[in-house]
Amino acid sequence: MKYRNMGRSGLKVSEISLGSWLTYGTAAEQKAADACIAKAFESGINFFDTANAYNRGEGEKAMGAALKSYERSSYVLSSKVYFPMGDGPNDRGLSRKHIFEQCEASLKRLGVEYIDLYFCHRYDIHTPLEETLRALDDLAAQGKIMYAAVSEWNGAQITEAAGIAERLRLRPLISNQPIYNMFERYIEREVLPVSAQKGLGQVVFSPLAQGILTGKYKLGQPLPTASRAANDSVNGVINSYLNDQVLQVVHELEQVAQQLHISLAQLALAWVLRQPGVSSALIGATRPEQIEENVKAVDIELGTETLEQIEVILKQVANFSPAR
Repeated sequence: MKYRNMGRSGLKVSEISLGSWLTYGTAAEQKAADACIAKAFESGINFFDTANAYNRGEGEKAMGAALKSYERSSYVLSSKVYFPMGDGPNDRGLSRKHIFEQCEASLKRLGVEYIDLYFCHRYDIHTPLEETLRALDDLAAQGKIMYAAVSEWNGAQITEAAGIAERLRLRPLISNQPIYNMFERYIEREVLPVSAQKGLGQVVFSPLAQGILTGKYKLGQPLPTASRAANDSVNGVINSYLNDQVLQVVHELEQVAQQLHISLAQLALAWVLRQPGVSSALIGATRPEQIEENVKAVDIELGTETLEQIEVILKQVANFSPAR
């Protein structure tokens, strides 16, 4: 495993990290979470990500239970706050009240004394940004979180937050967690350069495009019965990828991977990690073998000719935008 600093901070995280969205506490049993996290530790992964909103806290409980037997200092743990956790008017967003209450609830569900990286899961247009940043800084001062971060914030929002933190002498944000893969590249235009300037590293989610970039879905073939796309409870996003144009591109990318004697998933992860602004690529796994295969991507360096070949292929879906 290789490690990178999280933005401009001193925190070092594995280039491949393990998340729990749509898996632990949702579609996968606890024994699957335990087995995958054991394989992750064995493979050198030290960064584990979850969120309070993942199945209303069940994702945190499953992650916390799986990490319970490991030394707390041996891993980096992140969670998030923003999405509704109840029916009340204050059970959502990034107000001081909601942040403080949800941090306490997350700590209890995870069974830990502190969260290493605490993400604002989305931007809250209904709460003054200064209020949010002061609340995060106070949590850090209390030792309940080590670092503050954001998820899916645009360049202007990151710039404004960095300016407020500097003016008020608050602890800076160190990370942004956006979607990033071969089909969804919006962060290249603005978020990556702004984040580099302000000292934020990217923890990118869905680097395999909901599993499309594993090659399991084939043009003109039925869905694999055990796949995410065949599960109506978790296939909301992936269905928008399942069109002939996307699957043709996947087929061509798979041929590139075969030429390099690597898997399509390894190619896709190595492509994401080519970006120096990416601190870690979040994968999901329900089987240890998936982790074992994916971590090999950290040793793959894609040459200029390969990257140019990939760009030509991806031009076919330059205007593709999955439904969310």
